Amino acid sequence: MIQLLRDRRSIRKYSAEKISPEDIEILVEAALRSPSSRGINPWHFILVDDPELLIKLSLAKQYGAEFLKNAPFAVVVCADGTASDIWVEDCSISSIIIQLTAHSMGLGSCWVQIRNRQHNETKTAETYVQELLGLPQHIKVASILAIGHPVEKKPPVPAENLQRDRIQHNRWI
Repeated sequence: MIQLLRDRRSIRKYSAEKISPEDIEILVEAALRSPSSRGINPWHFILVDDPELLIKLSLAKQYGAEFLKNAPFAVVVCADGTASDIWVEDCSISSIIIQLTAHSMGLGSCWVQIRNRQHNETKTAETYVQELLGLPQHIKVASILAIGHPVEKKPPVPAENLQRDRIQHNRWI
């Protein structure tokens, strides 16, 4: 597992090759096996492979989502905001589980933050995605995960570049 974490990087460039139905099923299983607080499982996942919809999703926020238009596949990670007070945490866990699973399968992925981001000056990214996908108001959007066959290779972050100054032992010093 540690090697998976060492090697995984955010990938924003993908080939046009589609994700196979078998690989999609593995990603779905990983998402549905994600842990959640008290086993409430407030998350919902919208699988997107429609190229026109991916282009529209790439416009969800002002910057940082444009690479979605070239991804062959995406997972919109949502949750029933009325089901759990920690839906954000549960969605975050499922998002990284999906990303690590994708990496273990030789796929690249990148997280697109939607929650607390703006689409434009008058509309949030979340509202834009809710309207685009026809989500009910109580279904909140945490992130969109772009997934595809990578055409870029990024080296692991060297161990000596890890921020060890962020680690404390027993108490804050």
